[in-house]
Amino acid sequence: MNNPLLQPWAGDFALPPFELIRDEHFGPALEEGMSEGRRNVAAIAASEATPTFENTIAALERADATLDRVAGVFFNLAGADSTPARQALQREMASKLSAYSSEITNNAALFHRIDDLWARRDDLDLTEEQARVLMLTRRHFVRAGAALKGAEAERLTEIKSRLATLGTEFAQNLLADERNWYMALTEADLEGLPTFVKDAARAAGRERDRDGPVITLNRSLIVPFLQFSPRRDLRQKAYEAWTARGANGGETDNRAIAAEILKLREERAHLLGYDNFAGYKLETEMAGTPDAVRDLLMQVWHPARTAALADAEHLARMAHSDGITGPLEPWDWRYYAENRRAELHDLDEAELKPFFQLNRMIEAAFAVAHRLFDLDFAPMEVEAYHPDVRTWEVTRGGEHVAIFMGDYFARPSKRSGAWCSAMRSQSRLDGNVRPIVVNVCNFAQADPALLSYDDARTLFHEFGHALHQMLSDVTYETVSGTSVARDFVELPSQLYEHWLELPEVLSEFAIHAETGEPIPDALRDRLLRAATYDMGFQTVEYIASALVDLAFHDGPAPADPMQKQAEVLETIGMPRAIRMRHATPHFAHVFSGDGYSAGYYSYMWSEVMDADAFAAFEEAGDPFDPDLAQKLEDDILSRGGSVDAAELYTRFRGRLPGVDALLKGRGLEDAA
Repeated sequence: MNNPLLQPWAGDFALPPFELIRDEHFGPALEEGMSEGRRNVAAIAASEATPTFENTIAALERADATLDRVAGVFFNLAGADSTPARQALQREMASKLSAYSSEITNNAALFHRIDDLWARRDDLDLTEEQARVLMLTRRHFVRAGAALKGAEAERLTEIKSRLATLGTEFAQNLLADERNWYMALTEADLEGLPTFVKDAARAAGRERDRDGPVITLNRSLIVPFLQFSPRRDLRQKAYEAWTARGANGGETDNRAIAAEILKLREERAHLLGYDNFAGYKLETEMAGTPDAVRDLLMQVWHPARTAALADAEHLARMAHSDGITGPLEPWDWRYYAENRRAELHDLDEAELKPFFQLNRMIEAAFAVAHRLFDLDFAPMEVEAYHPDVRTWEVTRGGEHVAIFMGDYFARPSKRSGAWCSAMRSQSRLDGNVRPIVVNVCNFAQADPALLSYDDARTLFHEFGHALHQMLSDVTYETVSGTSVARDFVELPSQLYEHWLELPEVLSEFAIHAETGEPIPDALRDRLLRAATYDMGFQTVEYIASALVDLAFHDGPAPADPMQKQAEVLETIGMPRAIRMRHATPHFAHVFSGDGYSAGYYSYMWSEVMDADAFAAFEEAGDPFDPDLAQKLEDDILSRGGSVDAAELYTRFRGRLPGVDALLKGRGLEDAA
């Protein structure tokens, strides 16, 4: 079979030939990538030459070139445009790829060469980046079990393989629950909803081959429904389906999977000499220890809870005035919070949303990047992996920087949430390899596509990640782009959100979809003044999830994660009318892979830095200060993981930040 995944990719930018790629190509290409990698690794390990950085570490960087190229395409498509064939292959490859990785880290001869280099590191005349890559490579091998022998090594390999399989199953079960559930509505059921919600519900119905409107579990549809529907019975039905994802019994139930994952992670940590998985996981993060994480979260939890309880009293009174005799319920919060926001700030989402057109918000993200980093974005007429995907060439001063793809609309084949990934990462080891970066969102599709303000923030957030990839300027892919500590990776993304909040950006790009008029200054100012409205709710639902994640991993693995979740929420005094942002059965950050396990706190850890980092621009008196923008690129965005994260931030700001800027940014300083 002539497999396009294994042929040189043609064209000026070596883009994947999506028009030629079929599902049946992925399996053989991934297998060939592993076979090639095994041959390359075997040659490195068997070499009789004295280990050098070039013949060992750099050679390892090159060993998986084919596998990396194929996997970069496959896993992007598996998440953003799944098919039954891709899902089946993903399940099959999870254990195979895990076993392949274990083969490499268990290779005693290879580890001996790496360890030899480590012992002689001070005599090798390494650059700062090479020294960092050597340290990271050796640390990866040690943490993967390279120092284990015999039965312990074999058991660790089994655990990693099983965890890879379970993580894939968890994610696919969640996707199935999200894809299969919808609530059919009549036109009468749409009464009281803004036009944009009605249009989105009708579009979702057409997508599901229904004659009428439906509500799905897509966040960009269900959240506005919960905000605006006066039908409490329908809000309850939709909310309970949304929060029950992964916990509906049957083949897609994730509760037993979560329990097994936690038990295996604990065993993995013990085999490697750690007391628990949190200690193992956090060793390489900026936070360092579970106690440091807990301290940060609790510093913010107490003022957030105080604010949320005060808000709950107001919302309960509003509900009682509507004739509701019982307590405020979770499916009531967004509805009454939206009504209260309209009263307090004279804001109506239905009035705001026409000003946040998807196309204009994309233009805004590009325009900010141009002013800060002199980047230009030119649309490209190329075939991507789905008709919804748009592609741009990114240049600076006429020189090619990256390819950027935007995949913005929800569809049943796409997992929920929003993310940034690289089909190809930047490196300079073998020529100037420029990245292919993908932003994936799940906005409701309409003509024109309208975003909520939160949706617009999400777009800017993911584009901040994209800039971290695009502006990367390192030699080795191991430290390229977003290959940084988990609690540092959200800094560029969360920092970029601040530029959306600038009055000058909103005035230029928040243009009404029908009238073409810019957002009125008064409305814009009311929107910005309301930026911290309902922040008690948002902070409580987030921190509760982060504390549950930490509790799962900072101690013995719970036999019943749902019981442990309930115990944690009771201990911290979770307000009755607020639930975790991500309950255990659909906590994909934590259970679909190890990425955010014991690490969901990372968003808040990074927020401490992003609030402080944007304060530097405020202190300079210009949010587009060219010298500070250059310093941000030089000290953080271009460096990837080539320098320790704390050192990078200190280079940029001169010190590490405290929590005060975060509390101020969330409007919680008075509740502290």
